[in-house]
Amino acid sequence: MATEVRLPQLGQTMEEGTIVDYMVKVGDKVKKGDCIFEVETDKATLEVESPAAGFVKHILADIGQTLLVGDAVLILGDEDEEVPQSFIDSVRPVPITPAPAPETEPAAEVSLAEPAETEQPALPPAEVKLGAVIPFTQKQKITAKKMLQSKREIPAFYLNVKADVTDLVKLRTKMNKTSSLKVSYNDFIMRAVATALDKFPTMTGQVVGDAIKLADSIDIGLAIAVPDGVVAPIVRDVNKKDVIQIARDTKDLIEKARDNKLTLTDLEGGCITISNLGAFGIESNIAIVVPGQCSILGVGRITETCAPENANITVRKLMSLTLSVDHKVTGGAYAAQFLNLIRKLLEDTSSFV
Repeated sequence: MATEVRLPQLGQTMEEGTIVDYMVKVGDKVKKGDCIFEVETDKATLEVESPAAGFVKHILADIGQTLLVGDAVLILGDEDEEVPQSFIDSVRPVPITPAPAPETEPAAEVSLAEPAETEQPALPPAEVKLGAVIPFTQKQKITAKKMLQSKREIPAFYLNVKADVTDLVKLRTKMNKTSSLKVSYNDFIMRAVATALDKFPTMTGQVVGDAIKLADSIDIGLAIAVPDGVVAPIVRDVNKKDVIQIARDTKDLIEKARDNKLTLTDLEGGCITISNLGAFGIESNIAIVVPGQCSILGVGRITETCAPENANITVRKLMSLTLSVDHKVTGGAYAAQFLNLIRKLLEDTSSFV
């Protein structure tokens, strides 16, 4: 009996997906659990398994076509079964018509993230020429949609401090001389943010109905630049890990991001994101809050400044930290105390030893 294979919901927030490739063709025999097509969602590119055994009778969606969750992708049937054209027409997905861009809204911003090693940018220059028309990838479409949603729905305010990371720079240099696993500044920042979230748990919240729901665990997103945009995989239970453990987790996630092997588990959740543009020479970074989170911490490059110390002039290293906060969740005073604690933790390196 003919049965349609529909696009499954592969994540809590998934509404649609784009067919990337097929592993089968018409006439192929498939078993239940065989990978039959690949789909790109708003978070990752994933393989979809067949929910049943049978023979591929018809493929209903083209490669590159975007479908809604629940749309039919292909039809399975018995080997000698003839599938009526009326049945094919009844389950064929309706093409999605993109909504026109609003005339009064500015273009959505896409915040590129820092690569794995903070000292060297990882992305090559795009090979395009003036006058070219560059089509959006699915990831860019979803990113733009989410950033526009953030600007429309999140009344954000912004706080900025400069942390004196002179001692932190020395500690990182010392640690990387003796450890086979290189620690980045992001690993220290993530640890400081997790500690501060423990002290200021409302910063993990999001609005649910008429209440603020706090996160069950401290999971932090790290924005990573990839060739076609930006992804923000999640490091889990950061408050329970030391800097070396965090460095190990972020290294694995960065490698998976670059190899396009992130899973939905890697990308779902998170109560705050860190976006570090220091490797690109940016001194101050006002990032856009990710929908579903309370805040995002924008980090700039480390700069040097002269400061008086015991009647002498010394050179100190400063890092700019800009916190973007959803005002629906918390107010300025609470968020300011949270950011100030992050600054103190980065300045007092004893918290990392």
